[in-house]
Amino acid sequence: MSIEVSYRDRDNKDRAARVKNRAPAPVQITAEQILREAHDRQEAPLKVPRQRIQDLEELHEFQGRKRTEFEGRIRYSRDSIIAWVKYAQWEASQNEYERSRSVFERALDIDPRSVELWSKYTDMELKARNINHARNLFDRAVTLLPRIDSLWYKYVYLEELLLNVPGARQVFERWMQWEPNDKAWQSFIKLEERYAELDRASEIHERWIACRPIPKNWVAWAKFEEERGRPDKAREVFQTALEFFGDEEEQVEKAQQVFAAFARMETRLKEYERARVIYKFALARLPRSKSASLYSAYTKFEKQHGDRAGVELTVLGKRRIQYEEELAYDATNYDAWFSLARLEEDAYRADRDDGEDADPARVREVYERAVANVPPATEKRWVS
Repeated sequence: MSIEVSYRDRDNKDRAARVKNRAPAPVQITAEQILREAHDRQEAPLKVPRQRIQDLEELHEFQGRKRTEFEGRIRYSRDSIIAWVKYAQWEASQNEYERSRSVFERALDIDPRSVELWSKYTDMELKARNINHARNLFDRAVTLLPRIDSLWYKYVYLEELLLNVPGARQVFERWMQWEPNDKAWQSFIKLEERYAELDRASEIHERWIACRPIPKNWVAWAKFEEERGRPDKAREVFQTALEFFGDEEEQVEKAQQVFAAFARMETRLKEYERARVIYKFALARLPRSKSASLYSAYTKFEKQHGDRAGVELTVLGKRRIQYEEELAYDATNYDAWFSLARLEEDAYRADRDDGEDADPARVREVYERAVANVPPATEKRWVS
């Protein structure tokens, strides 16, 4: 019996006390106060004691200890470029440039194609004002990694910063032999423009076109010639570009940007008839479905500089393109066929009333094409 009582008493003690008063406490403690108190009671972190070096012997001891640490790190992680860079930068911070160069050269033996390693190496030499060492490093880097544009840019920037424009030009000439991207050619041209060497810049444009004869580059060259006050040379560039691309449909489609830029230049020079001829030449050789942007530019041109007949003609062509696109999407759209036929009939009557030699062949062609599209259904249906 005593055993049962003892177990019962133990159970009563283990039970949690019930909260009898559920009213809020008179003093409320927020989570913000708890966090602030925890932050205030934090112990101060351990700080590495500052070591003051009193004489040369202590300095050599400190340097030897740090070198041992760095050597241990690179021994365990030989391929880690970050460890090598930190080691070399520490040596440079101690004005031990020969040791720093030795560390960088050891790292280059492991990974000679690391762009980061070459960049840090040259930055170290430039901070120490070792210009000839930096030049030699850039020369080695671009010889080994000629496709890395950042190294070329830094090399050119160094030469121009030292006002060695012939040296910068020579670096660019070496770079252009690898036929880099368009930004590199533009940088070379801007260099010549900064020093008013416009004839050299024009020659670089010509070499750029020989390397990458795309419409955008032709337009850039012509715009350059126009801005320097040589419109005849700009026309010659545009004409050469059009001869290069040819007169076939696919070639004219590819050169739409050149046609549009050529016409805009003639418009700026107030040669409106030349611009109109250029627009008509391109539109006559392109299908309507592929010349929407060019036709839009032509319409805007006629509204600004054309007469009433020219504006009506461009609006007529724009509506033709719209109906042709609808019919290309759905050949059985007979509402579009009727609209196109009425449009051609109105154009024919307008030409005849104006006394021009009107030809009804276009109207017949539209009707013949419309009749050739037989409805897909086999039964006729009437709507009552």
